[in-house]
This record gives sequence, structure tokens and C-alpha cells, in this order.
Amino acid sequence: MDGRDEPRWLTPEEHDAWMSLAWLMIRLPGEIDAQLQRDSGISFFEYLVLGALSMSPGRRLRMSELAQHVNCSSTRLSNVAKRLESRGWITRAPSAENGRYIEATLTDEGMTLVEQAAPGHVETVRRYVFDTLSSAQVTALRDIGRQVADRVDGERGTPDHRRG
Repeated sequence: MDGRDEPRWLTPEEHDAWMSLAWLMIRLPGEIDAQLQRDSGISFFEYLVLGALSMSPGRRLRMSELAQHVNCSSTRLSNVAKRLESRGWITRAPSAENGRYIEATLTDEGMTLVEQAAPGHVETVRRYVFDTLSSAQVTALRDIGRQVADRVDGERGTPDHRRG
């Protein structure tokens, strides 16, 4: 094995930062999911889907665009959309502009659910994340998150939908 094949091991500081980030990626979604399940009867992922639609023009997105927004496969989104549709929170139909595409639309009932779920969700995010950070740390967190996401998206060839 020559020097070029040697792994670029993490320094102790990088390892510590990585372990903190790994814990955050595993633990925080579980806490957010538990709050949403308890207070609104929906999962964190369902909330992300409904929230993305609520912030889109006409509360409507092509399913392919929605999958990119919530970073999931079309199969996973289709399964979740079926469940949300059966509850009356979204509808799916061919696009009026191009019938080859299926669009998901947030119903009035779905919008009501998002509006009812949002205060508890935001409070949980605030309690676990923003209440513990200074203004400078919030800016740094945003910048770090964007930089890492841009790297991942660039290597995957994924369009950026976070800055709407």
C-alpha cells in the first residue's frame, strides 16, 4: 500500500466533532418525530411533505420535485402520499400543464393540520436547537449546513431546493 492509498484518518478534534454531529443526526429527528406523533398524529417525514406543499405556490408540487424537497425516493414518497391522500390531507392528479407529471396538492384539511402542528414543531426545534445557540452560532450552523449539503448534492447531482 503506497502513501496515496492511506486513509485520511480524522484528527481527535474532527472525530469529536463527527461524533457530535452523528449523535445529532440520529437523536434530534427522533425527538422531533415523537413530538409530532404525540401532538399531531403525524411523523416528522409526513410533516416535511405537508410543509413543503404548504410553502409552494398553489400548495402544489410535482411529485418528482416534492421528492427532491424532502430528499426521498419516488417510491417512498408515493407510499407516504397514498397515506396522506387517504386521510384527506393531499390530492394527487396529473398536471394541468403537462399530464405526464403527477402533482400533489395540499388540501384545506391538510393546510389546517400543518397550521395546527407548526407551533408545537417550531417550539420543539427552538427548544432543542436555537435556544442553545448564540446568533453567531445560528449563522455558523446555517453556513455549515449549506456547505455540507451543497457538497453532498454536488456529488449526487441533486438540485438545491433549500434556499427557496
